[in-house]
Order: sequence, then C-alpha cells, then structure tokens
Amino acid sequence: MGFRCGIVGLPNVGKSTIFNALTSAGIESANYPFCTIEPNVGMVPVPDARLDILAEMAKTKVKVHAQMEFVDIAGLVSGASKGEGLGNQFLGHIRQVDAIAHVVRCFEDTNIVHVEGSIDPLRDRDVINTELILSDLDTVSRRMTKTASQAKSGDAVYKAQLVVLEGLHGLLNDGKPARVAELDDTGQKLMKELCLLTAKPVLYVANVSEAEINTGNQWVDALRKAAAEENASVVMISGAIEEELSALSVAERQDFLADLGLEEPGLNRLIKAGYELLGLINYFTVGEKETRAWTIKRGTKAPQAAAVIHTDFERGFIRAEVISYADFVACGGEAKAREKGLLRLEGKEYVVQDGDCMNFRFNV
Repeated sequence: MGFRCGIVGLPNVGKSTIFNALTSAGIESANYPFCTIEPNVGMVPVPDARLDILAEMAKTKVKVHAQMEFVDIAGLVSGASKGEGLGNQFLGHIRQVDAIAHVVRCFEDTNIVHVEGSIDPLRDRDVINTELILSDLDTVSRRMTKTASQAKSGDAVYKAQLVVLEGLHGLLNDGKPARVAELDDTGQKLMKELCLLTAKPVLYVANVSEAEINTGNQWVDALRKAAAEENASVVMISGAIEEELSALSVAERQDFLADLGLEEPGLNRLIKAGYELLGLINYFTVGEKETRAWTIKRGTKAPQAAAVIHTDFERGFIRAEVISYADFVACGGEAKAREKGLLRLEGKEYVVQDGDCMNFRFNV
C-alpha cells in the first residue's frame, strides 16, 4: 500500500532542506524560487521503537521498517490557480498525494530571501490555502454547471449531487477548505471523485531557527492558533538542525541531540505526525528470519491487512493468529504467550489493532 505525503510551501521556506534531511537524497536546495521543478520523491522509514524491541527478542536476521513516501513539490506563489509561477504543475502534483505537510517559515535569516519580502507565517499559509481553494472552486463550479443541466431531468442522483456541490461551493467561497464539510455517503463519494485539493488532510510544519527549537516564537504561536481553527496540527522543527543531523553518524546524532536538549530528531515527529494524519497504524510479523512492520489504515479487517503482505493471503484467508504487542513483550515471545493462552484466533471480521503481532492461516 502506497501512502504519499506531499511537502508544500512557498519558495525558500525550507521544503527541500527538510526533504533532503528526511531522505538524505542530496537534492538541490538553493536560495532562489522554483529550485524544485519536478517533484522529488523519497521513501522514508517510519520510526517505531516496538519494531526494534521485537526484532531483538526474536534475534531476527532482517528488520524491516514501515515506509512512507514523501514528495517535495515545487514552491507555489500567489496566482498559481491561474497558472502563475509553476502553478499548474504544482497543483497537479498535489492531486497525486494522500496528505499535505505545509512548511511555513518561522525564522529570520537575511541571507535567505523570502518570496513575499518579509516573514509572516499566516500570510504565507493563506497564500497557499487561497490558491488551493480557488482551484477547487473552479473544479466545483464546472461540475455544478454540468450537474445542474443533468438534474433538470428529475434524476434523483443528479439532484442529490447538485445539493452537495452547492454546499461545497458555498463553503469554498467563504474561504474554508472542503475537508471541513459534513457530508453523507453521496457527498463523500462525489468529493473523492472530484479529487479536491482542500479535501486532503493537512499538517503544518513550522520551520524555526536552531536557537528557538525548544522555545518556539510568536510566529509559531500564531500558526498554532490558526491551525486549531481548521482542526490541523503543527509540528515544529528546525531545518538547519535536521540538515546537520543527516550528515552525522548514529552515535554523533545522539550526542548532538543531547547538547540541544532534544530527545529525538524533529523529522521523527514529522514522520509520525504524517502517519497519524493519514490514519495509519502498524502490525508486526515476527520471526528469526525477518521481523517487519506492515502499514494499514486504522479500522482495517484481518483479510485486508493480510493482503498487504500478499493478495493470496486475502483470497485464501482462514484466520489470523494474534498476540497484542504488550502480551508478546510481557511473555518474552510467541511461545510463552501461546502457553498462557494469550494467542487469539481471529476471523474475517476482526479489526486489526495497532501493534498486533500476527500470523495468517490461508489456503493457497
């Protein structure tokens, strides 16, 4: 299952620096607009201490983290919805991701020009949000015209769709994103079909200076307040720190973080926040040959979770052997958990829980 998180923002806010540190991809990061034209893509391991513990307990030969795909998308400027800058390409690339990490500059640096001429996170946020809303308004307006004509026939489906479209149009026209709309099944299906940009879940990444990584600043406070109004979260990181960390060895990273008073890299928090934003969880398969984290949507049932390993597992699904992570660790492994009756046999309706350690029984 592929889960893509697009990194967006105005030019020169630190998108490519953060992407660089995330993926150690060595992409170009320069002090001028539109350094990134084609989106850069990188697969990033999702940090999960539970996987490390399980692999150590099983004395496993191979440990495989879950992966998230991050996409560094070209910087956007005012007027993008009308094709300004790289607007059309930018908007097209956003349509292909599952969620948006919106990087906002919250630091002063006279050596790095700001495309708008000054530091103002709320203005920067509004520039991008406005362009996405305008693009969606155009999409909804065009669909409304077509659906209104179809609804004249009296067809109940088109009439219901027209009501949804009118509601979305009013919401967008008020400057609100489509994701805050309260929709029934018809509306949800239609919005998915429309592939609206503002329907995608979003989190804000406040890029701060190294000196303010522990304290934040007034710009971060303002961003958090604004994000709360749209039920979005804010992750505070320092692109400069993450860039330095990416060049260090594992041992050196820990010393560097300790000197800064940090427990983990900011990018770990970003990856986890992206994971949570998409409603993802991990289950594990544990063995001597391989211990692995598998990514699924929260609420996934056992057969569909099995399909992430191989589609044959879903087609021939019989049942799943399940041990919760806490029981697995408390018992010191599968054998003791089985002895204590803590291994459960679950059927097709079982909803997989975060941290489940699983084996699947299936017919070939």
